[in-house]
Amino acid sequence: MNTLYYGDNLNILREYIKDESVDLIYLDPPFNSNRNYNVLFKNETGTESESQITAFEDTWHWNLQAEQTYNELITEPDQVGRMVEAFRGFISGQNKGNQMLAYLVMMAIRLKELHRVLKPTGSLYLHCDPTASHYLKILLDTIFGGKNFQNEIVWKRTTAHSDRAQGNVLHYGRIHDIILYFTKSSNATRNDVFTPYSKEYIENSYRHVDENGRRYQLDNITGPGGAAKGNPEYEFLGVTRYWRYSRTRMQELYDQGLIVQTNPGTVPRFKRYLDENKGVPIQDLIDDIKPAPQNESLGYPTQKPVALLERIISASSNEGDVVLDPFCGCGTTIEAAQKLGREWIGIDITHLSVGLQKLRLKDSFDLVAGKDYKVIGQPEDLGGARELAAKDKYGFQWWILPLIGAKAFGSEAGKKEGKKGADGGIDGMIVFTDDNSDKAKKVVVSVKGGGVNVAQIRDLGHVVEREKAAIGIFLTLENPTKPMIEEAVGKGFYHSDGWNKDYPRLQILTVEDILNGKQPELPPNIQTFKQAAKSIATKSDQGGLFAEMPENIDE
Repeated sequence: MNTLYYGDNLNILREYIKDESVDLIYLDPPFNSNRNYNVLFKNETGTESESQITAFEDTWHWNLQAEQTYNELITEPDQVGRMVEAFRGFISGQNKGNQMLAYLVMMAIRLKELHRVLKPTGSLYLHCDPTASHYLKILLDTIFGGKNFQNEIVWKRTTAHSDRAQGNVLHYGRIHDIILYFTKSSNATRNDVFTPYSKEYIENSYRHVDENGRRYQLDNITGPGGAAKGNPEYEFLGVTRYWRYSRTRMQELYDQGLIVQTNPGTVPRFKRYLDENKGVPIQDLIDDIKPAPQNESLGYPTQKPVALLERIISASSNEGDVVLDPFCGCGTTIEAAQKLGREWIGIDITHLSVGLQKLRLKDSFDLVAGKDYKVIGQPEDLGGARELAAKDKYGFQWWILPLIGAKAFGSEAGKKEGKKGADGGIDGMIVFTDDNSDKAKKVVVSVKGGGVNVAQIRDLGHVVEREKAAIGIFLTLENPTKPMIEEAVGKGFYHSDGWNKDYPRLQILTVEDILNGKQPELPPNIQTFKQAAKSIATKSDQGGLFAEMPENIDE
């Protein structure tokens, strides 16, 4: 069954994913390539003990975890350990590791696991940039075998870029990413995928139009290589040549009106119709797919367009095959896989990303977690919710908000750093329209994982007024007190003109309510979160109505 996993992908691969069970792997691991290249090779100091790599940090550090992983790799009697050992000698000279070495060590152990779970007919696409692509290709050569390297695909992600205004006068504009394409064997799945001809090519090459309005070109039908290539020689329409077709086949094509002689004595040519051609076979330079368009954008600067993943999945898998993305981010891979009829597995280490993936699946396909696909690693009951709230305040918020269709609000980077006041009292947001004006209306959500009191309900009421929101939702892990309920009831109702119905202005929902299937009382035409992002053009004093993603967040 299609599955989302929350957690470290290394642990999940080892615990849940069986040997040779996956048909296609796409991964876009986080790497902070915007930093000065030399900084990545600088030896790191300090006594940082252990740190999970998260999408928000978007960089890798040499710490106890990296050292332990390095030791695990080099104690294995295989080429990967020897290669990683060579990397350490080359990159950091046996000194304390640096960010580049940490990245390669942590990628090496994961790539070994990905090779293990891949079927013999499977393929792997590793999306990166030129900062570390050369090192990653060496790793992949070591793990998959150089003979199974198929392509270094270049994706031209933008038209032009210049850092000269920021003081960098040496490098050329960086406008492409690298996708390293490896197969597990020479028997890997490979389907033909074509791209449309350009308008210029059509106008130049298919200049003729027949009486039915069909475009065509006149193509050469002489046999290249002559008799040496086995082409027959005979006279046709007064012209003797070596031809591509037998005399019988040539006559059949002529009778069908597909062989044309423009003037007596000229060499006949074949009438090739544009609408009978599939297009251009895909190449290792992708310049026809732009960054995620506005109707797809979720606010991730490195979000990849669905069209890019559709091309990869179409080329290297079939319907019903299993597609795995171990750095799933905002879920572009699983959306493309679902759209193309593939099974899928997504893994991410942040509750925010898993929450966005749930919203995206609901938005695009009306899929519901727990019914249409599984979610593993997130709370399934009240006890798990309490444990998460105690362990990770913002992880708790990011887990619970999608369960009522809300998107996380505010500066997530600021929250992670413990900064206060970044969200202005708003943890989540829902948007709807319910009249003919098509003007978006807001539902603000406040999440509490600890003790609650009536003052918090008053505060939410002030936020609703300040934001000119239609409804406020107080989402609490603890049961509300009687004064809290009375305060909420005293705020009255929001009247929906579109549905001619009243909805409580302030609503209190407990986590237990939500786990038992209860939802907020809202107008039924709630917009999808992607539509909502387009619906509101203005921004609040706190810097935006929707989650402001950090600039370095992974796809």
